[in-house]
Amino acid sequence: MIARTLVLVAGFGGAVGFSQFPEFSQQYTQRLGGTVDELQRVVAEFDADAAKLNLTRDEAIDQLSQGGAFGAARADSMSANFQRLSDLSADLNALQGAGPFTRASLLPHLTDPVLMERTWDSYKPAVPVTFEGGTFAALGFGIGAFMLAILNGFSRRIGRLFRRPKPA
Repeated sequence: MIARTLVLVAGFGGAVGFSQFPEFSQQYTQRLGGTVDELQRVVAEFDADAAKLNLTRDEAIDQLSQGGAFGAARADSMSANFQRLSDLSADLNALQGAGPFTRASLLPHLTDPVLMERTWDSYKPAVPVTFEGGTFAALGFGIGAFMLAILNGFSRRIGRLFRRPKPA
């Protein structure tokens, strides 16, 4: 009886957790779009400044890096911005227009730690009332209950292995 209750609790826990994915991933994608827009603005300003001096991006970074400790640090941070823009743009292209079921298959594009933390900080869990939320809840229930049932069965088998035979 206790095992079935625990399986039920695990199922409901999985349902609650999984049901949040559609909205959380949608909010993450919105933040991703805003971050890409801002990084594009920063990169465009840098490229415009370089162009005014007839420099390529690489030449401007090289000159900046030779401008003392601050210049070198700024060149490194701009290079990191270029790379982050490239990475996040690829993620946004993959996620844009994707529905919640497709976003679930695109989990590697939902992994930027800064965006994940900021999305999580402002996210408020809610009861899912959409088809997608209900589907993810059902999936989570099944996975949670199944995992606990497997663990329960495994622990029983281990227990039987170590049980001492009763003396006759």
